[in-house]
Amino acid sequence: MLEEFSEESIFISITSSDELHLKRFYSKNKLGPPVLMLHGSIENGRIFYSKNKKGLAPYLAQNGFDVYVADLRGRGESRPLVHRGSRYGQTEAITEDIPAFINKICQIRGNIPQHWIAHSWGGVLFASYLARFKEHRDLVHSMVFFGTKRSISVTHLKKLIMMDLFWGPVARFLVKCFGYLPIKQLGLSSDNETDRFHKHILLWATHPSAWVGPDDKFDYAKAVQKITLPPTLYFAGIADSYLGHPKDVHRFLKETGAQNAEYRLLSKANGNLQDYDHIDMLTHPDATRDHFPQILQWLRAT
Repeated sequence: MLEEFSEESIFISITSSDELHLKRFYSKNKLGPPVLMLHGSIENGRIFYSKNKKGLAPYLAQNGFDVYVADLRGRGESRPLVHRGSRYGQTEAITEDIPAFINKICQIRGNIPQHWIAHSWGGVLFASYLARFKEHRDLVHSMVFFGTKRSISVTHLKKLIMMDLFWGPVARFLVKCFGYLPIKQLGLSSDNETDRFHKHILLWATHPSAWVGPDDKFDYAKAVQKITLPPTLYFAGIADSYLGHPKDVHRFLKETGAQNAEYRLLSKANGNLQDYDHIDMLTHPDATRDHFPQILQWLRAT
């Protein structure tokens, strides 16, 4: 029986001027294990829920989980939004934003086990956080990553146009003009990106051996090999041409050590209802009756 769920917005002060946003979905009748969800680059938490209460976050809440959907600094309902004066980047997301989300959930629910779910670059940030900091490693029982890759190795026309050309020189030109990457104004995604965040992602995504902090030279690639990550379920979409190409998703699985990891390719050939791409693996109407039940089974078993 599906649970009726409530929702609320939680704001976390991170600096004197910046607040982070957590969207919570939960059932007052059955408060199950907490789940922290993190979006990817040029996105916000709405990848996990819609205005009409559809998506993975409401789905898990209906099935008894206590779900917290994060908006990284400057994204979604976090305040203020990315602007010309925004100086934070990927380093702050890893060292400040993620621990702030975790600590807020612990404040609400106590130090009980959490599950983490990420889309795209959010999985890289989660893995980077666990590689760098030990205090919450035992808190995380399992993770689920959708289309998560750390670097792009595949060759594709869309990759050539959007990554090599637009995300590189064109994007850097736009940043110089606006002081940030105005991707939302261009109608290409749901949120803008700061200058530093964009430079950090560009470095990691285009250099296979560059999983090193651009600010402090912390070696995430070396650090992650010294730990055992929680059991992690990796999803890739067969129609994802370059943002989370199946080959690159599998490469990241290997790069993180591949301990307790499972890989699943979403395609009609593998029995799925659709040949999913980078976005609709989370937003397609069929996902609720297709692979979302697999996530439910994974979370309950770990």
